[in-house]
Amino acid sequence: MISLRYHVVSIASVFLALAVGVLMGSGSVSQTLLSGVFGQRDSLSKQVSHLRGELDTTHGELADARQFGSAVAPLAVRGALEKRSVVVITAPDVAPRHHDAMKKLLTSAGAEVTGTLRFTDRVTDPARAGQLRDVVTRLLPAGVRLPVTADPGTLVGGLLGPLALLDPRTDHPQSSPQERAAALSGLSEGGFLRASPELRPAQLAVVLTGGDRTDSGPRAASTMLARLAAQVDRSGAGAVLAGMAASENGTVEIARADRAISSTLSTTDHAGTASGRVATVLALREQLSGKSGHYGVSGSAEGPVPRLRG
Repeated sequence: MISLRYHVVSIASVFLALAVGVLMGSGSVSQTLLSGVFGQRDSLSKQVSHLRGELDTTHGELADARQFGSAVAPLAVRGALEKRSVVVITAPDVAPRHHDAMKKLLTSAGAEVTGTLRFTDRVTDPARAGQLRDVVTRLLPAGVRLPVTADPGTLVGGLLGPLALLDPRTDHPQSSPQERAAALSGLSEGGFLRASPELRPAQLAVVLTGGDRTDSGPRAASTMLARLAAQVDRSGAGAVLAGMAASENGTVEIARADRAISSTLSTTDHAGTASGRVATVLALREQLSGKSGHYGVSGSAEGPVPRLRG
């Protein structure tokens, strides 16, 4: 709001200065009118200076808040995921710094991060949906059954879930190391994802998404990612879909609007901040108890973070 007021006042000052120039070029303007215009100019200049100071103060306070949040976050999640394992799955629109910050906080919570799967833009490209479906069905490990659907997001999640997550009933891998390596290599050769070396299955998953999607094409990509995350969630002990920022048409909001997804998959809509990453870690812990929730700053969130339980 301060930034908007600053720009409005600045623009008004520019137009007033132009008006003064025009008036000074006219010999018929009275001294009273000219004096009033100069007075308005001085007043607007003072407002600009004042608002600039407020804006600088606000930026400083926000920087302090971010710094404080980053310092406190590891303390807030300490021990929350002790002796647990997590795999991080990243959408194409997530900046590396957000991915790295999430991994760091998971480690602070006591979790072992067993690897990363990072999608490329090809996985959400409608023109490659047929190729993606073909690759997924060819790479399916023995004993793993895909959902009966043509939806690429559900199919990819149906493949990656058993590859990346442990069986929640036995805590054992759902595919052999050879099957896992072959499937991930096939997806990588197709240009659909990049897997970290020697990725191992984990108990839990975090699916990171940027969430800033607006038009019909990208909305379809967001829907695909939401369904993918839901299928991954069904394959293990739990998953959290974490968006970097609240967005009306983003992946998180699409997941929350679909009851079949939101009833089991947890979401956070502000994982680009320290508090959002804390909410993501605590939501993972909540998933271990068979519960799900939706946290963040948007109107569809239940609250900023899960309620702490013993």
